[in-house]
Amino acid sequence: MTHVVIPLYERFTALDVIGVYQPLALTPGIEVVLVAERPGPVRDDCGMVSLVAEIALEDVEATDVLVVPGGPGTVQALAGPLPGWIRRIHETTTFTTSVCSGSILLGAAGLLRGRRGTSHYRAAQELVRFGAEPTDQRVVEEPDARIITAAGVSSGIDMGLRLVELLTDRTTAEAIQLWMEYDPQPPFDSGHPSRATPEVLARAAAYDSAARVAHPGPPPPR
Repeated sequence: MTHVVIPLYERFTALDVIGVYQPLALTPGIEVVLVAERPGPVRDDCGMVSLVAEIALEDVEATDVLVVPGGPGTVQALAGPLPGWIRRIHETTTFTTSVCSGSILLGAAGLLRGRRGTSHYRAAQELVRFGAEPTDQRVVEEPDARIITAAGVSSGIDMGLRLVELLTDRTTAEAIQLWMEYDPQPPFDSGHPSRATPEVLARAAAYDSAARVAHPGPPPPR
């Protein structure tokens, strides 16, 4: 059995977790466990969904795969036990991975210094402060460091399928993709800032600012 651990923290982004969880949890021979500082429900960034952590961070000694999600709560999580815990657990993993601003937590754990990494487009430059080289690739693999980072939110689905391939084989990964009927055909082509109009970029920035007001916390790291 291959073990996957996903740590939760207040105001994580739900799809950051579910996008990776779904393909991995569907794969025979893979077990996914949600953990948090304390067992119990942890609320997402929209405040309407909670996922239940089964185990406390301190009770996890090792895992084959670590998946660190992102979200507005990353800022608060930086000041908690998560970076140190990530650093410790990374010593035991086959793959340490992140989605969205979860890569900032990998950076704070000291895992991305001198490495390429990706994140949500509004957070990617924060990686520089941790000695990482930000890229705008959707999924970035650093094989010798056993690290994989995925960009914003939905990119976790892509990374999840890639992990299935790495942990099993391509046929299994393609079968999981088919079972999920993951066949992206979005109605718009504005899923990356390079293709979004100035109006769309401004509206997205306004939504981001509104979310920070609705869920106040310390300012993002600079």
